[in-house]
Amino acid sequence: MISHPSLILRMKKNRKLIYLALFLSMALVLHYVEHFFPTLAPGAKLGLANIVTLVTLYLFGFPEAMVVVVTRSILGPILGGSPTGILYSLAGGVLSCMVMAVLFFRFNRYFSLLGISVAGAVFHNVGQLLTASLLYGTIGILFTYLPILMLSSIITGNFIGLVGKYMIRFLDKKEFHVNFS
Repeated sequence: MISHPSLILRMKKNRKLIYLALFLSMALVLHYVEHFFPTLAPGAKLGLANIVTLVTLYLFGFPEAMVVVVTRSILGPILGGSPTGILYSLAGGVLSCMVMAVLFFRFNRYFSLLGISVAGAVFHNVGQLLTASLLYGTIGILFTYLPILMLSSIITGNFIGLVGKYMIRFLDKKEFHVNFS
């Protein structure tokens, strides 16, 4: 029987680290699998890895979700994309995670998980479009792709939110309660 408080705390931290590593692995696999789906327009993807971001935000909180997003945004394009993909992925992922965290922790009375997911999808695309505008030196990209990507954000955001909702419900039924403090 372990009775020393520092050992118990270290075990809780190790358990949390293991779960976060598993969530990051799932996000990377989903990021890779997404390349096999056809796209409607350049940059319009399902955003399957954002399921993990949403669930991590719900189960662990903002700092942990941001770690998963940043790590996935760097490793995903390195493992199966292009180096410039890191910029797009970071811009979209970080902005999306920040917006979802604000809505989730400050305005959850007004937004459902699906609404938070849609907002995350919208701001993910906004972040990527702003990055493209900066890289190519023209604001025209923003106005050309914005209507297409906003429509796809509504559809994919609802899908991602729905999957995230069922994943969270499943994990809650399995009594996945993360209390690592």
